[in-house]
Amino acid sequence: MKPLKIIQPSEDEVQEITSQLSESQQKKLHHQGYRLVGAHSAVKTCEWTRNSLRGTGACYKFAFYGIRSHQCLQMTTSMFCASRCKFCWRGQKAPVSKEWYGPIDSPEHIINHAMDEHLKLLVGFKGMGYEKAAQDKIAEMEDIRHVALSLTGEPITYPLIGEILDAFHKRKISTFLVTNAQYPEAIEKINNVTQLYLSIDAPNKELLKKIDNPLLPDFWERMIKSLDLLKTRKYRTCIRLTMIKDENMDNEKEYAELIRRGMPDVIELKSYVHVGESRRFYDQKNMPTLDEMKVFMDKLLNELPEYALIRQHIPSRAILLIRKDLNKKAWINFPKFFELIEQGKQPTTEEYSSVTMTGNC
Repeated sequence: MKPLKIIQPSEDEVQEITSQLSESQQKKLHHQGYRLVGAHSAVKTCEWTRNSLRGTGACYKFAFYGIRSHQCLQMTTSMFCASRCKFCWRGQKAPVSKEWYGPIDSPEHIINHAMDEHLKLLVGFKGMGYEKAAQDKIAEMEDIRHVALSLTGEPITYPLIGEILDAFHKRKISTFLVTNAQYPEAIEKINNVTQLYLSIDAPNKELLKKIDNPLLPDFWERMIKSLDLLKTRKYRTCIRLTMIKDENMDNEKEYAELIRRGMPDVIELKSYVHVGESRRFYDQKNMPTLDEMKVFMDKLLNELPEYALIRQHIPSRAILLIRKDLNKKAWINFPKFFELIEQGKQPTTEEYSSVTMTGNC
């Protein structure tokens, strides 16, 4: 693969560069609330961000970690993905690819324009007649404090992923990066991230191929290598299991073997949601209830005595497990994380985790 130049397109060039997406793909993305950023990035406001601004609730990541939903930017640095997961509500809106192609936008260009587009999508909240608690959040929404690099595509494939994470940290914006564990070479490049997620969608190779429809022939080996790398990371790590009833909610022994291989700080069990393109493959009945997820959780914990239940978020059908040796320190101490970054240190999980919400979360 030939080395690619980093470019920072002008406003006039953006439309031309994004032609790597077909016109129909661009229209569909725009219609569904996405805003394209440069050559390969995109933004979409999360419904939990909107709920928080209305004063009607916050994301499970607030309950679990202290993320302030009304100050959270949801985006991706890469539109393509190397999988076509059946449970993905996003569907066929973006291209598939095994490796990066096309131009590479600079981190600052992506961040500046992503934040601009995010705030444009929320501008309607200004001047609305919400009660004071919501008005306070609306006043804070322009002060973005968190970014969730998890949208459509595979954000970790962006060749400057380490650099853009560093750029966010310099702005005191925390980073949650989600990857489908197909690019271990990219994980190796990341020095600092507030929390790194691996999505592990099945307990064995056969079922993973059925659910994720991976392009890469060595998809299982890549996932195993990603898990091995996860275990060596000093920053906070998470394994996410998307629970699909009658599809992947068994084989707890095999799940436990994979989880122990990566030994994440926390484990998220999240229910499959019957929305979007996933309805082509699954029915409403494939959405497990929280009680059904707890039955599976109990079986999993029986195989993983190193972990314990710490929190749940009923609206999201989400459960959080934590390593017992972390002594219930699931909250993130964001000020401490940035203090360590400014000192030129690599923050470790123990240093910026807390039992209670700490500082300006």
